Amino acid sequence: EKNTGDGAGILMQMPHSFLAEACRREKIALPGPREYGVGMVYLPRDPADRYKCEKLFEEIVVTEGQHLLGWRTVPTNNSPLGNWARQNEPVVRQVFIGRDSKLADDMAFERKLYVIRKLAEKGIRYAGISGGNRFYISSLSYKTIIYKGMLMPDQVKPFYGDLSDPAMESAIALVHSRFSTNTFPSWERAHPYRYISHNGEINTLRGNINWMHARQALLHSDLFGDDITKLFPVIKALF
Repeated sequence: EKNTGDGAGILMQMPHSFLAEACRREKIALPGPREYGVGMVYLPRDPADRYKCEKLFEEIVVTEGQHLLGWRTVPTNNSPLGNWARQNEPVVRQVFIGRDSKLADDMAFERKLYVIRKLAEKGIRYAGISGGNRFYISSLSYKTIIYKGMLMPDQVKPFYGDLSDPAMESAIALVHSRFSTNTFPSWERAHPYRYISHNGEINTLRGNINWMHARQALLHSDLFGDDITKLFPVIKALF
């Protein structure tokens, strides 16, 4: 389909002023910058499955000592998209997580958000629950946010209404589109990724994943401490 893309999106600095106003309209009170994280989450379209995924995610946030501030449905417009992209389109929502006062260091909060994402992947996406395979976190950070999807580059802005808001501002912007050759396009495979970007084939992907699984038992981090085992598996294939 000429109007179904392999995936495209934009990574930007956390747009605090925009989010504070958008959340005010949703009756969500945001704290100051760096005191909260935002997750861009794909969710199943079935309301019962979506509710279950959200509640499981909220339990993980609380268990990890952080504060669930609320959810916001991201305005989207799928009219420019091809049939295949629309058939597989998820519900896109933002989740806001307040930083616990015990986390005095900014990067300690960022690491905790990473732990929450990894636990959510294991406990929801790969747990075999109904609709869990449609759960995916595009980004979860206090510093950056990613708007992406199974889109062509020129579809990103019209699909996400937030990007046309005059209050949306950022000191950085990384735009990346994906050209699929050996894996089928999907919403979660769209670029940009959370912490890396690459251009080219990874022809030994399965081998690299298996080697990572074999070596992860040796992982150690003074920064993550006992949380390190919560991150396993470090890499999960999207086959």
